[in-house]
Amino acid sequence: MTEKIAKPSTYLIEVKTLSDRIVKAQQPIRILDAIKWDDRIKQEFFASKCKKIPAVSTAYYQSRCLGFDPVEKKHEFYQIERDLVRKLGQLNPLSVIMRRICREYQDVVCMLDARGTPTFSNISQELYGSAQDVFHVGDPTIANLGSMMEETLSQLLELDFLTEEAKTITAQEAVTILNEKIEEAFPGEGLRAMISDGIIADAAAGTDYIKIRSDALFNKRDLRVLEVHEIGVHLGTTLNGLAQPYCTFLGKGPPSATVTQEGLAVLMEILTFSSTPHRLMRLINRVRAITLAEEGADFMDIFTFFRDKGLDQEESFTLSSRVFRGSTPDGMPFTKDLTYIKGFVLTYNFMRLAVSKGKPDRIPLLFCGKTMIEDMKILVDLVDEGTVIAPRFLPAQFQDLMGLSAWLSFSRFMTSLNFRQLEQDYANIL
Repeated sequence: MTEKIAKPSTYLIEVKTLSDRIVKAQQPIRILDAIKWDDRIKQEFFASKCKKIPAVSTAYYQSRCLGFDPVEKKHEFYQIERDLVRKLGQLNPLSVIMRRICREYQDVVCMLDARGTPTFSNISQELYGSAQDVFHVGDPTIANLGSMMEETLSQLLELDFLTEEAKTITAQEAVTILNEKIEEAFPGEGLRAMISDGIIADAAAGTDYIKIRSDALFNKRDLRVLEVHEIGVHLGTTLNGLAQPYCTFLGKGPPSATVTQEGLAVLMEILTFSSTPHRLMRLINRVRAITLAEEGADFMDIFTFFRDKGLDQEESFTLSSRVFRGSTPDGMPFTKDLTYIKGFVLTYNFMRLAVSKGKPDRIPLLFCGKTMIEDMKILVDLVDEGTVIAPRFLPAQFQDLMGLSAWLSFSRFMTSLNFRQLEQDYANIL
């Protein structure tokens, strides 16, 4: 990229000041903490022998403090938005990006303030998407994509030689192994894995840590997935975002950045051959569950759906509660779990188009922080002028642009082939 004259220092200082205000304003907002169901809900459900729908209502959420005043928080973001126009201007690219982030956080506050009501799910669909969304005109919906993948994966899961190994690694053992991987990837950065009882998933990444649920069990493949997904992508992009000298907002991602984040993470699983048909089926089942909930299924229907998939009662409850957290058991879903598949498709398409257009050097910029694909063109200019610095930490697969470009270069041709015709042509071979 050609080197340009740096912006005046007063401009960069103003950018950092406004960016820091966004970071500070979002600090008390904890979406997943605000919408999760407490252990009492699960205990009561199992006490009813899984027959009684969980007692989660609007009043249940209203009794739980958000940790901030919604009216004041929305006004705070509105003030930052107004100051961005006053200080940086209406059309300045960074002003446009940061104002959009401010509006998105205002939507998040409105969503959390509406927990237990239809408005919660409506805003969730705006932020994370709906199973009925399409990627382009005429393309299959996310729900259609899930059904197509489910058909293929179901056949693979019936094969004895693709059976997953037993989960015998305890949470404490996993923490020890992951801490070694963290130190190897980010030496001296102070990141860590630790035990936590406050999460629904087996593992989750925070700002400078990975939480592992105390009763979770893993196998070696699971830990490899956590290494490339949570450490390589989520912690790596956090470090790169926190290292930004001016655009500090890249260290904290709003929901729209979650789409890119989870898409990159799933892509890394596949690029490193870490994922499995079982892992992908779990992601697809979440899409299917959200699709069913959007079509009117309630908690009991989704619980039965997971039980019919062969999951035990504990995991079926956990996954069903993920669908309805923030909502009610007979309401519309929380759609965040669509971001894994949605993000993968969007990120993969961005990468293959970057290669086909002769711009593979754009791809590593996805790791500058908590980025959004729609900002990539602006991000190139910001890196070019020094307002944003290139990512320091990159997975090996994204450091090797020659190898990545070679892998992606056939993509456009391969996807243009008629798969049904291929099936007929290869019928006597397979």
